[in-house]
Amino acid sequence: MKALKLSLVAVFVSALSFAQSVEKKPTLDTKKAAIETAQAQTKQSDLKWADDTHDFGEIEKGKPVSYEFTFTNTTKQTVLLTNVKPSCGCTATNYTKTPVKPGEKGTVMATYNAAAPGNFHKTVTVTTNEEGAAPKVLIIKGKVKNQEEEKSILLK
Repeated sequence: MKALKLSLVAVFVSALSFAQSVEKKPTLDTKKAAIETAQAQTKQSDLKWADDTHDFGEIEKGKPVSYEFTFTNTTKQTVLLTNVKPSCGCTATNYTKTPVKPGEKGTVMATYNAAAPGNFHKTVTVTTNEEGAAPKVLIIKGKVKNQEEEKSILLK
């Protein structure tokens, strides 16, 4: 009898240890709330950019081209560019490294050096010290001429 009771207790304990817990699936309301919270934490920067995309058109291979993006600090606080990162090694940057006071202007210079013919689309990500602001993505694009094709056309 004692062995039967011990066996029943063992079966009961092992059944509980393998039992599955019921997970609550997120409802549409909880998903919306999570998205709204994430959006509130990453607001758009209050810097006013003159433009965020520049098309160089056709450029020559091996001849660097540059474009200066400008912004105005429209916030009520002094802003500092904390990180300016190009998407690849073929793009170099230079930017305003001093604090930009409200109403003042700053710049981000992007220089692209084409190594291969064809279309290009590169980005420069700008991060500031603004509380909760998402980084700004600047775009440079264009087409690198294929000099060999042009030479063969001229020789014909």
